[in-house]
Amino acid sequence: MNATALASRLLTERPRPRGIAGWRHAHWLAVGTVCLGAFLGQLDASVIALVFPALGRHFDAGFAAVEWVALAYLLVLVALLAPIGWLSDRVGRKTMYIGGFAVFGLSSLGAGFAGSLWVLVGCRAVQAVGAAMMQANSVALVARGVPGHAMRRALGIQASAQGLGLALGPSLGGLLVEHASWRWVFWVNVPIAVFGILAGWYLLPRTRTADAPAHLPAGAPTAVPGPRRTDPREAREAREARETRKTGESRAPRDPAARFDLPGMLLLTGATTSLLLALSTASGLPLPGWAVAALLLASAVLALALVRQERRAARPILAPGLVNTPGVRSGLVVALIGYLLLFCPLVLGPVLLTGAGVSTAHAGLVVTLLPAAFAFAATVGGGLLPRGWSDVTRCRAGALLAAVGLLLFALLPASDVSALPLLAAGYGLGLLLPANNALVMRAIPAQCSAVGGGMVNMARSLGTALGMALSVLGVHLAGAESGGRTVLFVLAAVAAAAALLTRPARP
Repeated sequence: MNATALASRLLTERPRPRGIAGWRHAHWLAVGTVCLGAFLGQLDASVIALVFPALGRHFDAGFAAVEWVALAYLLVLVALLAPIGWLSDRVGRKTMYIGGFAVFGLSSLGAGFAGSLWVLVGCRAVQAVGAAMMQANSVALVARGVPGHAMRRALGIQASAQGLGLALGPSLGGLLVEHASWRWVFWVNVPIAVFGILAGWYLLPRTRTADAPAHLPAGAPTAVPGPRRTDPREAREAREARETRKTGESRAPRDPAARFDLPGMLLLTGATTSLLLALSTASGLPLPGWAVAALLLASAVLALALVRQERRAARPILAPGLVNTPGVRSGLVVALIGYLLLFCPLVLGPVLLTGAGVSTAHAGLVVTLLPAAFAFAATVGGGLLPRGWSDVTRCRAGALLAAVGLLLFALLPASDVSALPLLAAGYGLGLLLPANNALVMRAIPAQCSAVGGGMVNMARSLGTALGMALSVLGVHLAGAESGGRTVLFVLAAVAAAAALLTRPARP
C-alpha cells in the first residue's frame, strides 16, 4: 500500500454501526460526544491558573516565564482555528475531531512528563493544535448530526458542557496540586481523550463519504461508475445531511482553487505573539530592556500589515467589511473584554488567597465560584431576568454587575468573603457574553456566519491571553497584594466601559 492509499484510508470516515445509526435518538449520542471535547477544552483553560505557583517552584522560574504555559496554548489556538476549519471542510470534520482528541491526549501525556519548563510550553503548544481541531468542528458537528427542531437544545447542552468544564477547572486544579502533583493536571486529560476517540469513532455521523472529492461536502453529487448498492447506514446519514442543510448550515466551497488566507494568519500570529512577549518582558521575562519597545513596534507594524492584507485577500480571516458592520466592531471588543474580565480573576484569585494564608485547594474552591456562576448564568440564569429585557439590556446589566463584583473583590480582604464578589462577577459575565455574541451574530449577514463565528472565537482567545498577561504584569510591577488589587480596580472600570460600548444590532 503506497503513501497516498494509506492516507486515503486513514482519512476515510467510517459510518456508525447499524444499530446506532438506525436509532431515532442517535443524534443525542453525537451531541454527547461533542460535549466531551467542549468539556475537556474548557477544563484545561481554567485549570491551568492554579498550576502557576507550583510550576514556578518546581522549575525555579518567575511568573513571567511560567505564564507562557498558558499563553503558548492560546496563541496557537488563535492561529489555527480558522485554517483547521478550512481544512476540515476538505478532509472531514469527524476525522479532524477524533484526531483532535488523539493529539490532545498524547500532548497531555507528554506535558505531565516534561523535564523543563520550555518542554512543557512546547507540549502545551501541541495541545492547542488538538484543541483547535476539536473547537473548529464542534458546532458544525452538532449541526451535522442534529435535526433542525432539536438544534437550539443541542447547542444549549454543548454550552452547559463548556460551563461545567470551566467551573470544575480551578477546584480540580487546586486539589491535584495540593494532594498529588502538578503533573496530574495534565495526565487527567488522557482518559477523557481516549474515551472521546472511541465515542467519536462509533457515535459521530460521517461528514464526508469515501468517494466525495476533498473540496466538496459530504452528500455533494459525485460521479461513481457502475451500479452501487446503498448501505442502510449511509442512507440514514444522507437523510441527516439533507435535514441539517435545511437548518442553514454553511457548506464547504465547491471551488477547489479557493485558498486559505495564510499570510493573514501569519501576520495575526506575529502581531499577537509580539504584543504578549512585550507584556511578558515588562513582567520580568529575562530579555534585554530594549526588547519591550522593539516588540511593541513589531506588533504595531504587523497589525498594520494585517489590515492591508485582509483588505485585499479573497477569503480574509478577519473580513474588514464585516468588522465595519454597525454593531460588529463594538461587539467584538466587548467579547474580548468579557473574557479578559473572566480570566484575570482566575489568575489573580489564587495569588491573593494563597498570599493571605489560604491553602491551594481551598483557594481553588473559592475561585471556582466565578466560572460556576458564569456557566449558570450563561445557560439557565438568563431565565431569572424579566422576559421583556432585550439582549442590549442584558449586556449592560451583566457588565455593570460584573463591575460591582470586581470592585468588591478588590476592596474586601482575601478570604471566604471573596466568594460573594466572585459570584456576582461571574453571574454578570454569564449574562453579558451570550447576549453580546447574539448581537454580533445578528448583525452579520447569514451567509457570513461562519466567518463571524470565527472572529468571535478569536476575540475570546485574545481576551483570555491578555487577561493572563495583564494579571502577571500587575503582580510583577506592584507585588502580589497591591498589584493584584490595582488590576482588579482597573478591571471594574473596564467592565463599566463595556456597558457603554454595547450597541443594538443593525443588520
